[in-house]
Order: sequence, then C-alpha cells, then structure tokens
Amino acid sequence: MNRTIKMPEFIYGIIAVLVGLLLGAIFFGGLWWTVRKLQTTRHPALLFLGSLIVRMAVVLLGIYAIGAGHWERMVAALVGIVIGRFIILRVTHSLDAAAVPPSTPDSHAH
Repeated sequence: MNRTIKMPEFIYGIIAVLVGLLLGAIFFGGLWWTVRKLQTTRHPALLFLGSLIVRMAVVLLGIYAIGAGHWERMVAALVGIVIGRFIILRVTHSLDAAAVPPSTPDSHAH
C-alpha cells in the first residue's frame, strides 16, 4: 500500500518564500559582484550580458520549478526575491561602506 503524506499548502508557501530568498540572493548578489568586476575586466559588456543571462535563467527556472503550476507559490517566491533584494542591499552596502575609508574634513581643503 502506497501512502503519501500531503503537506498543507502553507508549507509549500513557506518553502517558496525561502527559495525566493535564495534566488534573490543569487540574483542581486550576482549583480553586485558583476558591477564590482566591471572596473577590472577587459570586456565589461560581455561580463554584464553574460551575468544577466545566467542570473535571469537561474531565477526564472527557480520560480518555474518551485511554482509547479501554482500561481500562489510563484507569488510567494517573488515575495522572497524582493525580501532577498533588501537583505543583499543591506549586506552589500555594509561591505562597501567598510571598504571605503571615510573622508575627513581636511581632505577637501584647498
């Protein structure tokens, strides 16, 4: 006898939000990394385009896979991506602020 356990739909929603968080971290973390590398690469347009294609493919495939034909799960994943965006913004802003030494009032004197 084959018994399968059916999870409640809200569990799928929670999983979709968590997957969305991961997808958002991948997309926006990858964007941050790409922008930082643009200054040192010999082919910035190729790097930017390649990064965009890879990031979009990962996010679209992730949403499609987690959605499994349920629009509610796709919306939950999108909510996770937006939350992931805010987290990555905060983390990368902190990293960028730590990497740049603060300017002193005397450094701008003529």
